[in-house]
Amino acid sequence: MRGKLIQFSNRKAGRAVTTQTTRLEAQSPYWGVPIARAIPAIVVALVVAFTPNHSSVVGLLVFGTFAVASGLLTGILTYRTLPTGTGRTLLLTQSAVAFVTGALALGLQGFGLGFLLYLVSVFAAITGILELVTGLRARGQAPAKDWVVVGSLTAVLALVFLLLPLTDLVAVGLFGAYGVVLGVYLVIAGLSLRWGTQTGAAITKEPVTGQVQNS
Repeated sequence: MRGKLIQFSNRKAGRAVTTQTTRLEAQSPYWGVPIARAIPAIVVALVVAFTPNHSSVVGLLVFGTFAVASGLLTGILTYRTLPTGTGRTLLLTQSAVAFVTGALALGLQGFGLGFLLYLVSVFAAITGILELVTGLRARGQAPAKDWVVVGSLTAVLALVFLLLPLTDLVAVGLFGAYGVVLGVYLVIAGLSLRWGTQTGAAITKEPVTGQVQNS
C-alpha cells in the first residue's frame, strides 16, 4: 500500500513538473518580432487617420516608410530569433522584398497613383504569399497560425489594389485600414506568444494521457 502511495505521488509530481516545463517552452522567443512589426503598422495607420492630404505622394511616402521599417525589423529580429531553416529563409526573403519596394516608393514619389498601386500590389502579393507558405510549412510551431493569418491578410490587400479601381483617397485610406488591422493583430499575436497561450493547452494534454496509460 505504501509503495502504491509513493508511486502515485511521484507520478503526480512528475506531471506537475512536465506541465510547468511545457508551459515555459510554449513561450516562443519569437514573440518580440510581431510586436516590433506592429509598430510601423500602427504608426502608418495614425498618420493616415490624422493627415487630411491623401494624395499619391503621401501614399508613397507612407507606404515606403512602412515597408522599409517593417522589412528591417522583420529581417533583423527573424535572423536573431529563428533557427536556420526554410521558415527563416522565406521570412528573410519577405523582409528583403519589403525593404526594396519601400525604398522604391520613397525614392520615386513623383510617379503618381499608378506607381503606388503597382508597388503595393507587388509588395503585398509577394510578402503575403511568402508568409502564408511559411505558416503552412511550420504547422505545429507557435507562430505558424499568425504567419498564415498575416499572410492571408496581406494577400487580400494585393487583390484589392490590383483589381479594384481606386482613387488616391481610397487607396491611401485602405492602406491605413490595413495598418490598423495588421497592427492590432500583431500586438495580440506577440502577447499570445509571450504568455504561451497558443500552444500550451495542446502540449499539456500529452503527459496526462501517458500517466493514465501507465497506471
